[in-house]
Amino acid sequence: MRVIAIKTLKDFWETHADAEQPLKAWFHEAKAADWKSFQNIKSRFNSADVIPGNRVVFDVKGNRYRLIVQIHYNTGIVFIRFIGTHAEYNKINAATI
Repeated sequence: MRVIAIKTLKDFWETHADAEQPLKAWFHEAKAADWKSFQNIKSRFNSADVIPGNRVVFDVKGNRYRLIVQIHYNTGIVFIRFIGTHAEYNKINAATI
């Protein structure tokens, strides 16, 4: 998959150092993946949840952080829409961010 944009992840882990390794691991796995549907993701990331708009929510570092991506399965592009703490996640509309 082509992940856009890793800079969002880097900016986040610069202020949340404990998220760096889990986010790097997620990025490398996503980059090497060939997701054709949410079921492909769910088989590897059991805690992932699908939400409207081809968005997927990933728990990062034991659910301390949340990562929302929008996936275009037909083109193999993953757009990072949000990364934040669980508290920050609770303040947004995950389906429209």
